[in-house]
Amino acid sequence: MRVVEVFAEGGRVAGAEWLARAEPVHRQLRPHLPADYSAKMERVLKDAHMALAVEDDAVLGLAVYRWHENTSDGLKFYVDDLVTDEDCRSEGVGHFLIAHLEEVARKLGASGLTLDSGTQRTQAHKFYFREGFVIPAFNFKKSFS
Repeated sequence: MRVVEVFAEGGRVAGAEWLARAEPVHRQLRPHLPADYSAKMERVLKDAHMALAVEDDAVLGLAVYRWHENTSDGLKFYVDDLVTDEDCRSEGVGHFLIAHLEEVARKLGASGLTLDSGTQRTQAHKFYFREGFVIPAFNFKKSFS
């Protein structure tokens, strides 16, 4: 397994050829993504990166991540999305991606990884606990009509 990084550089997506391969896996977590996936991801990747876990040119999993400085964490390394293809769950893909994210975060000077996970995703929560994540706070959201 290897990592392929996809990100925006100079207004263009570096690794754009991988977006089409990543889309079906990404939609397993985010089925509501718009039909024009590549345009959406081009906008997202202006401020984020995507790491793909790849084997034999197949995308087995992906992580969308970003970092910024704030007052509570210093350099906050945030994982927007983390998903393993449902056909290869429990085969080490998620662990592989977390290890990659940890390496990137440490190099940047972040003190840890942060992510949100829907309350209904109990299997994912078991995975996060096994990977050493804890729940330090509640996430509150106010939606606009």
